Amino acid sequence: MSLNLSSTPPSAVTTQPDSPPAGEVAQFRLYVSAVSPLSARAIVNARQFLDSHLPSSYTLQVLDIAQNVAEAKRDQVIASPTLVRYAPLPSRRVVGDLSDVARMRDWFCLQPPVSP
Repeated sequence: MSLNLSSTPPSAVTTQPDSPPAGEVAQFRLYVSAVSPLSARAIVNARQFLDSHLPSSYTLQVLDIAQNVAEAKRDQVIASPTLVRYAPLPSRRVVGDLSDVARMRDWFCLQPPVSP
């Protein structure tokens, strides 16, 4: 299973500390097990998190770890689900269902979203 979920970068993005510079798209891979309820939750939680913290400035590739062993090995993934940010550098990883928003913000060096 391979599913590309992407958003197009906006013409003007307000940058936050450690967030991608204006016009740069953050790139993520989410490694999941196709039959796991934990992985299904991780897909939903990843989309919600990225939509609220990096609206229109990210790509998310969802990969079944069993069918993408070479990619998982390259990204040093040993558990599922694992979310990997591989751009901008440094790369970062979070393992689990991705429900702890504060931990994800800290791990990916993002600020809370600004309310309109």
